[in-house]
Order: sequence, then structure tokens, then C-alpha cells
Amino acid sequence: MADGAVDAGVVGGGGEPDVSDSLRTFGAVVQGFRKRAGITQEELAERVRYSVQTVASVEQGRRFPTLEYVRRAEEVLDAAGILVGAVQHLSRQPGLASWFRQWARLEAAAVSLYTYECRVVPGLLQTEAYARSVSLNVPPVPDKDELNQRVAARLARQELLSTARKPPTAFTFILEEAVLLRDTGGQDVTRGLLDHLVGLVEQNWNVEVQVMPLRQPKHAGLDGPVRLAETPEHKWYGYSEGQENGRLIADPKEISILQQRYAKLRSQALTPADSLSLLTRMRGAL
Repeated sequence: MADGAVDAGVVGGGGEPDVSDSLRTFGAVVQGFRKRAGITQEELAERVRYSVQTVASVEQGRRFPTLEYVRRAEEVLDAAGILVGAVQHLSRQPGLASWFRQWARLEAAAVSLYTYECRVVPGLLQTEAYARSVSLNVPPVPDKDELNQRVAARLARQELLSTARKPPTAFTFILEEAVLLRDTGGQDVTRGLLDHLVGLVEQNWNVEVQVMPLRQPKHAGLDGPVRLAETPEHKWYGYSEGQENGRLIADPKEISILQQRYAKLRSQALTPADSLSLLTRMRGAL
């Protein structure tokens, strides 16, 4: 399943996110700034270019705000950086499966993150359209509000990729070519995904992407996905996720095994330069 049973820990299937007091508090703060500015929800919706329903849902604490929404509201309401700062404390809770949150906290502070994925494109690399398609593919189908919350939480995590972070996190991703060839969501979604991946690699010097070719007789990842994080104290953790569950790994022996496997995977995958070339060719073929 998607992000929560596969990769990004966003609730899917039978899981439900916990009610978030911080989300309701954030909504009340937005409402306070709006009232101070003397504008209605309808006027704010027009200025931030979102629906009135979205504005109301955010203020009521029922919807997780996208970073784009927060940035626009910040400017319109002259909030002095308060909204942008506050939303960072929300991104690890609403829409995230309970079993994923401990890893999400490590992920948010990590100096290095290694990810090998063989099921879907990792949540940190997904486009909104791809994230929606993945969420809608796995039963039970979410309702509109739940779907929007999952997608918003997933996209909010992508702030971790920013080179403006101090220091920027060093990312390396290994993706199976087969995942990209699956055409999840259809050709338009895949085209947008490939454009996004190429742009991300070219613009974010802290992000390295390698593609595992479709034909690779020697493959160290046959036991499944690998995820590793290095903390600012240079301690390593791993994370393993299945359907409706996840496990944080701290045992040094297990971490050593995962590091050995990941190192082998990097040597078996295409180089970053060859991977970028392949992604570009795949995009051109659509």
C-alpha cells in the first residue's frame, strides 16, 4: 500500500491518524491572524487561491495545510513568519500512521537518509498526482477529506529535501526501474513524476537518485526495502515497514547488515549520472 504501509507512513487501509490538538491550535492561530486583518474566509480564499472549504477546514483543524497554502496565508495575513514556523510542528502528526511517527521524528532531524524502495516511488519524491493515485489504488478507498489529509502530510514531508535547511540533509535514493515503468495513475501522472524527478536531481545538490535496472541478475535488495537514517550525533537507525505496521531498528548488528546491503545495492544500481540519463530518456519516450 502507499505511504504508511509502503514508505512514507501516511495512514492507509484500516489505520486512522490520531486527532491532533496542535492542528486545531494552528487553525485557531490562522483564524486569529485573519480576523486581525479584518477579512472574511471568502476573501482569504480568494487571495491565497484556495477554496473557501479549504480555508474553513484549516481553521477548524480538520485539514492539514499544504506548505504552499501556509506560505500564501503568511504573506496575505502579514504573520511575521509565525505560520511557516508553526506548521513545521504539524508535519509529523496528522495523516501519519502511528507506527511511523517515531521514524518521522528521526527523519526530520537526520543528517543523512538512505532509501531503497521496490514497491512505489518513495513519498519524499512523489508528486501530488502520483500520491493521490497511489492512495486511491489500495483498498479501502479513502473519502475526500482523508485523501487530502494523506496527500498533504506526504507533501509536507518534502520540505526535508530543501537545501535551505541548516545543514541540508544528504539524501540517497535507489529506485527500481520497474516501479517507474508501472505507469501508476496513467501516462500523464508518470510524465509529471519523471519531470519532477529530473528537476529534483538537477536542482537539489543534496539529493542523489540511482535507478536499479530492470535486468540485474545480482541484486542485494531481494529481502525488500531498506531505509537508514544518521542522527546529528552520528548514530544510525533503520526502519522496516509492511502492511499496517512498521518497526524501528536500533540494534547495531541489524544496522550493520542493512548498511552492507545498501552499499551493495548502490554498486549494483546505475550511477547517478546514468540514472539521470535514463530518467530523461524515459520522460522523452512518453
